[in-house]
Formats: sequence, structure tokens, C-alpha cells
Amino acid sequence: MNKVEKALMHALFVHLHHNTDKAIDFGLFKQLNQKIDQMWPGALLIGPDANDDAAVVKIPDTDCFITAKMESHCSPCVPRPYDAAATGAGGAMRDVVAMGARPMFLLDFIGTRPLEEEVIVGPCGFEGKCTCGKCEIMTSKDRVNLMLKGIADMCESMGVFVVGGGFSTSFSDIVPATVVSVIGKQVTEKPLTKPAKSSGDKIIIVGETGTDGNDTLYRAGLVSSMEPAIACFKEEKLTMEATLAAFTTGKIKACSDLGAAGIGAAVCESARFGGLGAKIQLDKVPVKTGNITPEEIFICETQARMLLQVEPQDVDEVLEAIRSKNGITAVIGEITDQDHSIFEYQGQVIATIPNKPSAEVLQELMA
Repeated sequence: MNKVEKALMHALFVHLHHNTDKAIDFGLFKQLNQKIDQMWPGALLIGPDANDDAAVVKIPDTDCFITAKMESHCSPCVPRPYDAAATGAGGAMRDVVAMGARPMFLLDFIGTRPLEEEVIVGPCGFEGKCTCGKCEIMTSKDRVNLMLKGIADMCESMGVFVVGGGFSTSFSDIVPATVVSVIGKQVTEKPLTKPAKSSGDKIIIVGETGTDGNDTLYRAGLVSSMEPAIACFKEEKLTMEATLAAFTTGKIKACSDLGAAGIGAAVCESARFGGLGAKIQLDKVPVKTGNITPEEIFICETQARMLLQVEPQDVDEVLEAIRSKNGITAVIGEITDQDHSIFEYQGQVIATIPNKPSAEVLQELMA
């Protein structure tokens, strides 16, 4: 197990972001939802126990399906409050798109220290004292305004209403709270889902990959400094419209947003939840710069990207639909009938990720 394999497997199988069920009893929610289903039969199509990007509900007595997602983006607000809030909103919107819906409404919650207190914004924000000379000292109120502007600018770019939310100044921690909920209207005939469906299906990426959003690499000691994901406003809009255009073909079999732990996590989760594997050629991924490593392509969390899966004979039609909206796209691999996912770069294996790590591997990941 090399360092990048260990980094991704820790994210996939240990880190609570990808293993919320270890902290939250989804069985309790499932029992509750089964009871509520007696009142609204068939209304909940995809719920919290589905291992998917967002929830999907059918409004009773109508033909209307809505998709909803709540997302937090708290720690990145310490070094980059504007970008972090914007990318939190953008990420929740992509999760809604991933289910086959267009985002329409957003609610937010901001929690912070008392408004008059000073906060450190920058690389040393977590330390409570700036030693790099690059940080900015501002009031908690000034930071809140940056966070709100980040959310507002992303909503303006994506054509999404801000319809409400909440606010608190009773926080005492260094890390503020930034939470958004996004609601969208289903545009596909039925909800799309993350799990892979069939061996041989091709994997298409929409959007370009950069070196930002390297949190997982940083925690693994593979890069020297953490670079939170940068907000990409025009690119988010472009990727959304290109992805929605792909949906109009009716040929998309599985879809997922590229967020935490990037291509690696999205591919592995799709394959694992579908009981299949995948083989990815990282050198086929469109990138923003030539100065990027295979590990960064594999795991960075650059925004404004989606993954689609289609049957081989439908690839050209889907690519044409994406490009009709000026979307940047490429075929980067395929679903396999194996129990693991392989990531290659110019013929060299960068990582092999099993669907079910052994007990010994899991023990090592948790050490």
C-alpha cells in the first residue's frame, strides 16, 4: 500500500466525511421514514441510507420530483472564507445536479464568534497566531460578510435563489460554521444514482482538474502545504449546463459529483456501491496546468467537475451534447467486473483500491 493508496483508503473507509454512518444511526432514520411512508406512500425515493449524492422526493398527488442536499464547509473557511463558502454552495449544487436535477433554491446557516472579536484569516488561522506574514486580521463580522458574499456570488452564477437560513454569534471555536441546503427540480425522467450499473460502461468526466483542493494529499504528507479548493464560478455554470445537456440524451446510467478526495473517491464509491470495479487512465483527464502530478489528478478536489457513465455505443452522442454547451470533457476509463478500482498514468499503476479492504489494512489505516 503506497502513500496515495493509503490516503484515499483512509478517506473512503475511515474518515467520517465518507463514513457518516459510523457516527449517525441511519437505521433510526430508516425506521422513521418507513412510518412516515404510511402517510405519504412512495414519496421518498432516495433517502439518507442510500449512499448517494442527495435525497429525492416525489411531491404527493403531483408529477413533481425534487432533489435536496445539505453541505457543510467549515474548516476551509479559516484560511479562505470567501472561496470556502462559495465552494460549499457549489458542491451542494453539483450534488443536486448529480441526481438529475437543476438547483433552484438555497438556504444557509452561518455560525461564528461574536461579531466584534478579531479572527485570523489565512494559513495560520488554526494556530491562533500568524507566523507566515501572509494572514489578515479582521473582525468576525468582516469574515461573515466574506462568507455570505461567496455564497451569494455562487448563487448568482448558477441562477439559484437564496430563500432563507439561520445565523448565530455564540460560537467560541476558531472554526466558523458554514452550512447550505440546496433544493432542485428533477429534469430527468427518473433520479440518477451514483452506483455503477454494468461492466463495460464508459466513464466520462466533465470539467478540468487542477492542483487546488489537495486536503487529502496534505494529510498524507504528499504535498508541503494545504491549498483549499478555489471557487470556479463560470466553470461551475458551464459544467452544470453541459451536464444537464448530457441528461437530455436519456443515455446516462450513473452520475456523481467530484468533491472530497476527487476522482479517486467518486470512481471508487460508484464502483463499490454497484458491486463492480473500474479502470481509469489519469493521463486522459483534462487538466488546467501541465505542472500537475498523477497523484494530484487522482485525488485533488478541484471544483466544477462531474462524472457520467454511459454504454459504449452512446459515448459519442453524450460527448456531443456536452460540447454543445462548450463543456470540457473526455472519456477517462470504464467500469469492470473486478472487485477493485485501478488508476493508471501513462501505463503505470498509481493506485489500486479494493472495494473491501482486509481487516489488517483497515487496522493499519486507523493506526
